[in-house]
Amino acid sequence: MKKYLSLVIIILLIATNCGLAGNPDRVGQAGATELLINPWARSSGWYGANTSFISGVEAMRFNPAGIINVPTSEFLFARTIWLSGADIFINSFGFVTSVGATETGALGISIMSFDFGDIEITTVDQPEGGIGTYSPSFTNIGVSYAHKFSDRIRTGATLRIISESIPDAKAMGVAIDAGIQYVTDVGGDEDKQRTKFGISLRNVGTPMRFNGDGLARRGEFEGEDLTLTVDTRSASFELPTLINIGISQDFYLDASEKHKITGAATFTSNSFSNDQYILGLQYSWKNIVMLRGGFAFEKGILNAESRVNLYTGPSSGFSVNLPFGSEKDKTFAVDYSYRFTEYFSGTHTFGARIVF
Repeated sequence: MKKYLSLVIIILLIATNCGLAGNPDRVGQAGATELLINPWARSSGWYGANTSFISGVEAMRFNPAGIINVPTSEFLFARTIWLSGADIFINSFGFVTSVGATETGALGISIMSFDFGDIEITTVDQPEGGIGTYSPSFTNIGVSYAHKFSDRIRTGATLRIISESIPDAKAMGVAIDAGIQYVTDVGGDEDKQRTKFGISLRNVGTPMRFNGDGLARRGEFEGEDLTLTVDTRSASFELPTLINIGISQDFYLDASEKHKITGAATFTSNSFSNDQYILGLQYSWKNIVMLRGGFAFEKGILNAESRVNLYTGPSSGFSVNLPFGSEKDKTFAVDYSYRFTEYFSGTHTFGARIVF
């Protein structure tokens, strides 16, 4: 146990050092920023403050160590109305299941896809369009594995394939996420593990570059009949690497432990955007009804003139877990979250999950 605790402390010190080494001159220079968008309803309800104990499919987005925290298996689907009024939607699906004879391991897969609708095709010769439509394709697929070393230590990693494309150009990349969760209070029931820490490193991967016929053009030399095709090289771009450091604490309001309040906080060090301090609070009644809210603070977020983030900070959401079958761990749940934005009408996310 001392060995595991020493490992957590070392990782925490390294992550904190990296978190204080940000470069504001790099803000806005990353690509594939869809990797920063949370497509899941439950965790986005408190803006991802639950990095330290997030579980199931949603953990693949924040801390892959948490995918092991499901009874046996979990299916999850989510639909996000991103920036309501912009006609952009995000569809996400994930599955996690325990593996191994002692169920100390877990495997998961998740798919996140954007729906931008149909966009008018325009060219130099036909700038007004009228020649059809196209739809960009932004998709990333993640495969995760997590292992429980003891009742206190859980680690995990995710391999993610990123694809961005239009009909005549495409970029692909690979990213790796890794995380660890540490529990300080261990009882017979895992729900009584009240104090938790979590660290994750996300979006570490290869630079991406667009290639394809869309970057080529045909031209003629003046006074010559020779026609050449010129390929224009696109610049490569880095992935939006970040570090999450989180802590949470449960407070039971009665002896029967029907009423629980969970406070959570996460510090996010972004390599290509402002660092964030995220606070969240959740109330749970018998683990059936959950109400939550969060706030993401960053430099300038409280002032409309200095704000550089589309989101204004607050978020809210709820979940309803409905048990089915003879075992209490089998549940069907619905989740919802709303994130406030400066423009458009906010971001709505709806989710449905089955845990068994």
